[in-house]
Amino acid sequence: MSVALMWEARAVEGQGAELLAWARGQRLSPAPLRREVLRAPGDRVLVITWWDAAFDADLPELPDPAAGLVSRPVHRWRFEPVTADLTG
Repeated sequence: MSVALMWEARAVEGQGAELLAWARGQRLSPAPLRREVLRAPGDRVLVITWWDAAFDADLPELPDPAAGLVSRPVHRWRFEPVTADLTG
């Protein structure tokens, strides 16, 4: 079974590059099967990690950055893959 953990944060205005560097520098142990780091306008950073684990497994997650780096609390979600319906 697979699960994807999504971590999203919005930096304090003008601190997007710093938040991106912070997120890229965070190490998880054990390491995920796959890790993607993305950015978006508005100084947003998104990290998706992929795991071979059950949906509710105890997995390492990125911590919260220092309060002075983010403009609001971090958002976290878990997702599981679904089979694509190619009939419609």
